[in-house]
Amino acid sequence: MVRVKRGNVARKSRKKILYLAKGFRGTHSKLFRIANGQVMKALRYSYIGRKQRKQQFRRLWITRINAVVRKLWSLNYSLFMSKLRASKIQLNRKMLSQLALVDPETFQNLKNEFVV
Repeated sequence: MVRVKRGNVARKSRKKILYLAKGFRGTHSKLFRIANGQVMKALRYSYIGRKQRKQQFRRLWITRINAVVRKLWSLNYSLFMSKLRASKIQLNRKMLSQLALVDPETFQNLKNEFVV
């Protein structure tokens, strides 16, 4: 069997992993085998984190809308959203949350648009 020397390929692969491990503490950024495990774990967490960030922001927007709607009109969030849908107002939760925080007057005007 022919001997395969992986000098450049192996070094390139290891350098890539050690580059990704930059900033990790101790041997987690220095030794390839340990760094490799930590990089794989970090990549897994970052993948999961990208999904969780969307959930957390949606939860935040709903909480903000609920707080403002309860304060202004003594409605709860689900009633408010159903009234918006019934009156054909198509604003997403992010925009409603921004309106409630940045421009309360405009948000107050939504009440005039409701179908009772």
